[in-house]
Amino acid sequence: MPRASLTLPSRSTDQRWSLHVALWLLDSPRLGQLAWAKHLAGRLLKQPARQGVVLAQSRLGQLLCRDCGNARDRRIGVELLRQAARSGDRRAQLELGRLYRQPRSLEPLQARHWLQQAAAQGSHEAQRLLNNL
Repeated sequence: MPRASLTLPSRSTDQRWSLHVALWLLDSPRLGQLAWAKHLAGRLLKQPARQGVVLAQSRLGQLLCRDCGNARDRRIGVELLRQAARSGDRRAQLELGRLYRQPRSLEPLQARHWLQQAAAQGSHEAQRLLNNL
């Protein structure tokens, strides 16, 4: 009788699982609005973002900038968005453009730069925001 071998999931399998579950939570129409789901998704995105997974950096950055009230989390979120945007993530570029247009950060040159990057990748929202700058 053959022996069943026990194989432990690899770190990359764990990372992919965490990323998929986090994205599912955030993108779910009902769950994505709940505080506990956002908190869990943030925890699941943390390790992949630290390991340089661009999608995790982008989504965690958005989460920290939009849903966390403290300045420290917001700074971390902006840095994660910047890393993802530099790697070519259109969603992060658009989010940075939006952030830099807001009165509290009002940096029109940065806003224009990131919105142009996102528009060059086909973002209609970025193009609309550029026209309004």
